[in-house]
Amino acid sequence: MKLTVVGLGPGAGLDLTGHARQALEDCDMIVGYTAYIDLIRGEFSHKELGSTPMRREVDRCRWAVEETLKGKSVAVVCSGDSGVYGMAALVYEVAQEYDPIEIEVVAGITAACGGAAVLGAPLTHDFAVISLSDLLTPWELIVRRLDCAAKGDFSIALYNPSSKSRGDYLQKACDVLLQTKSGDTVCGIVRNIGREGENGIVTTLSALRDTQVDMFTTVFIGNRSTVNLGGKMVTPRGYMQRGT
Repeated sequence: MKLTVVGLGPGAGLDLTGHARQALEDCDMIVGYTAYIDLIRGEFSHKELGSTPMRREVDRCRWAVEETLKGKSVAVVCSGDSGVYGMAALVYEVAQEYDPIEIEVVAGITAACGGAAVLGAPLTHDFAVISLSDLLTPWELIVRRLDCAAKGDFSIALYNPSSKSRGDYLQKACDVLLQTKSGDTVCGIVRNIGREGENGIVTTLSALRDTQVDMFTTVFIGNRSTVNLGGKMVTPRGYMQRGT
């Protein structure tokens, strides 16, 4: 009995890794959020497919564990990487309520990596990944993490930068970062990573503050060494600066 947690990548199937595709081919049943199941339905229509809506994550994982205990090989799918804001940890937590099963986590390409490739090379040095969603994390803790990342001069990738109920959260985040970072700090925005309409722009922290984004957007804030090279966002590792 085996349950596999699979990251689909950030796009509509083009960024699915060979390992992830093989894991889905090898399973009997695929369970996931409705929108993610719809993304792979065409390629894996020969599998038993099960979905639940948003905010039914615990039910989804219980369903997968229970089907595994019936003798099926089950895959739980997530967008991006299953261990980065994905279902991997929840699967392990839920599985503790049942008889032991084998669990395997299959890595996927997370939005930070997919979006970085669109912009150029903004994450070549140390970086932090922070979600602006306060659904599961208090806003005060998010602010503390933003402040620490800025003071540590990390490049930063922001997930979930805005939604209908959090329309000003990116602006608030920028205000926190601007207490430490220069308004000229090079930043980037990527929307629809790996999907139709993919678009990336390079901007500055001051301009980013007044930019409208949505939940399909990943935001990148550079460190003090990040530069705009011909319209690409690049954070040097230091090789050229070290010399020969």
